[in-house]
Amino acid sequence: MTRTRTRDPWMPADDYGRSLPKFSVNLLVRDVARSVAFYQDVLGAVVVYSDQDFAALELAGWKFMLHADHAYDGHPLYARVHGATERGTGAELRLFGVNPDEVEAHARARGAVVVQPAADKPHGWRDVIVTDPDGYIWAVGMPLPK
Repeated sequence: MTRTRTRDPWMPADDYGRSLPKFSVNLLVRDVARSVAFYQDVLGAVVVYSDQDFAALELAGWKFMLHADHAYDGHPLYARVHGATERGTGAELRLFGVNPDEVEAHARARGAVVVQPAADKPHGWRDVIVTDPDGYIWAVGMPLPK
């Protein structure tokens, strides 16, 4: 694992790992800073910690991580993502409880890809589908009134 940070992280990796919920997501990204900006500015994530190798984020009370590709250069996943043009194809990350109209407006203002504009859906959500800078697909929405 190649690290480019020159300072100590905010907490030891094993302490953070033990603090995670039973289910969490770790996204491998080309550029942590670029991805952090997307998650902050478009989806409204809170940055718990970020450096050029790793970021710990919270989104609507949910913890998730970003790792730079280079931080995984010794991991079996590295060969799968190295050179991949879009990541996460076939997986849709769903986030419930975030205003889709606001997400769409932020995405458009920042030049992010809106795959599907905000709309009321038969499954009881109003949602929007956007992609992050690496192609991960997010469906973000709120419940519709009954």
